[in-house]
Amino acid sequence: MFKDYYKLLDIPQNASDEEIKKAFREQAIKWHPDRNQGTDTTLRMQEINEAYLILKDKEARARYDIEYDKFKQFKEEKREKENKQEKSENRDWQKQQQHSKREYEYQDYKVEDDILAKWMENAKKQAVDLAIQTIKDFKGVTKAAANGCMNGIIQLVIWVVVINLIFLLVRACNN
Repeated sequence: MFKDYYKLLDIPQNASDEEIKKAFREQAIKWHPDRNQGTDTTLRMQEINEAYLILKDKEARARYDIEYDKFKQFKEEKREKENKQEKSENRDWQKQQQHSKREYEYQDYKVEDDILAKWMENAKKQAVDLAIQTIKDFKGVTKAAANGCMNGIIQLVIWVVVINLIFLLVRACNN
């Protein structure tokens, strides 16, 4: 399987490092769970992180670009071959392609560069680990915030009681 990381980040193949970083941030914001409530964005965020991990690394990106050029050639040859076939067969292929929800993922192309394939798999694992850690961190922050609020409420109640006691003592002394 091959993922078109450029399509995923919505950038051209010749994008600069700064453009890749900017596109990553934009996609991360666009697909952040806070902006897409009710939608499971976990997988998309993992794929965005995976793409960024490969494209930000110069050596990984160089290998990816070589594979990407082979992939584009494969796609073009497949398109030409399908254009030569009957229309009904072409329609069947188009229907199959439409069933894929992720337009940047290609099941019919296998990465030839074994090292790149391993790097891509590692990037995928790192992206999953990052998502899991983010969820844990979010839960921890939420728990800490709740504890902080409870502590704040308890302190507020104590101060209100103390101030009321002082007020009552002052009134009792004046009478």
